[in-house]
Order: sequence, then C-alpha cells, then structure tokens
Amino acid sequence: MELTRLRVLELAPGETYAHDCGDAEWIVLPLSGGCRARCPDAEAFELRGRPGVFDGPTDFAYLPRDGRAEVTSARGGRFALAGARCGNRLPARYGPAGAVPVELRGAGTCSRQVNNFAAAGVFPCDRLIAVEVLTPGGNWSSYPPHKHDEHHPGEESRLEEIYFYEIAPHGDVPGLGYQRVSPSPAGKTDLLTEVRSGDTVLIPDGWHGPSIAAPGHDMYYLNVMAGPDAAREWLIRDHPDHGWIRDTWADAAVDPRLPFPRRTEARA
Repeated sequence: MELTRLRVLELAPGETYAHDCGDAEWIVLPLSGGCRARCPDAEAFELRGRPGVFDGPTDFAYLPRDGRAEVTSARGGRFALAGARCGNRLPARYGPAGAVPVELRGAGTCSRQVNNFAAAGVFPCDRLIAVEVLTPGGNWSSYPPHKHDEHHPGEESRLEEIYFYEIAPHGDVPGLGYQRVSPSPAGKTDLLTEVRSGDTVLIPDGWHGPSIAAPGHDMYYLNVMAGPDAAREWLIRDHPDHGWIRDTWADAAVDPRLPFPRRTEARA
C-alpha cells in the first residue's frame, strides 16, 4: 500500500516497543489491555484501553510524523498502530474514549456499529482516517458494496484501505468470516477470502463488501484509510446493482444485539 500503514503489537507485561514514525502519522489504538505512549518532545499518554474490541470504544494516542515514540504495557496486551503517510506534522494528542462517536448503520441483517474515533471531521489528522466496525454474527457489513477509488468532487474520494479483523469465538471454536472485493472501473482487485482473527485485507481499489460475519461469531474490523486528494474526506459510491438495499432500511429496525457491549455483557 502506498499511503496506509498498520502494525499490530503483542506486548508482554512490562515490554516496550520503540516506534519510528518516519513520514507517517500514527494512532496507537488498544485492542486489549492498556499502555503508555510516550514521545520525547511531548507528554506521555496513559491509555486505559479495554478488555477487548467488543467492550466499547477505547482511548487512543496520536503520534506525529518525523519522530520516535515508545509504547509500554505494564500488564501486556494487543495494540494496533494505524498510520498514513502525510505531509504536515501535527502535535501529539490524547483521544478520550468518551469523545468517540458511536454510530449504528443499516438495519436488520445489514446492521453494524461504527466507532468513529478518527473519522474525517471527528478527530484532526493530516491524512489518516480510521474507524472500527462491529457486526453481530450472521449479519452483512460494508454493504451495499461501495468504492472510493476515483476523485469526483462532492461524490467520491480516493482512499486506499486496510481491514484488520478480530472474530469472536464460540466457546473453543475460533470465529470466521468472509470478505469480498470486486473490480471497479478504476481498479482490478478481485477477492473473496475467509478471514479470521489477526487477518488483514488490503484494498487499494474496487467495490468492497460485503464483510460477512458467520452466524454465532461477532465480527470486528479496524478500517485504516488515506488518499491523495486535497481534502481529507470519506465519500463513497454504492455499487449500482446493490445500492437499492438502503431504501429498505427505513421500515426496518436496527439489530437489537447492538450496540456493543450488550447490556447483558455489561452487567456480567
């Protein structure tokens, strides 16, 4: 990928990861556990994190380009570093979990939850756009298929994208799902693949969707996006054969299993 970056860290208790930001801006996003992110020329950010990706939005830290940082976890955990090549150096900052907008999209079996922690217009970045999507088992997400690989002012922006997956198990049975990417007029990507926890799908172009969660296995994915257009914005175009599905949502209810964490889980 030319513009987007992703690193996933598994830190043992007390372990430190030294990170060179290079020509990219980065967000440290706890997947499970908490950590401390420190830049030499900025304050250290204590990230409380969360038990897991289905336990609600997390706090996070923004790291600027042209610097170095250290990520340390006292108790250990898993952490995503989502990045994008950029031109401007913005200040290091802390993003509180309570400020993350949570959006429920779609309806019925197309219902999903989006944690818009670094969406365009939510958290200032130079190029990076990043969100989390959570889909109840059996549902179709990233649907209708859509694309953002051509520049059409006010209609579509050019953004390459990374999907990083975590799939909830059922007891001792690992979770799984499926991802479809089909060729668009501007691209040739053609992919139908099974995805499991820890898998990454690169989408430089093409119609992408659905992301299908197998019944009984809730699906999480982290979206990391960046593009060459002057404006940092997420503008998509639906596949002309499938966009009609949006018209059916007005009379349908959002899946009652949303939002995550579920009320029964919160009481446990």
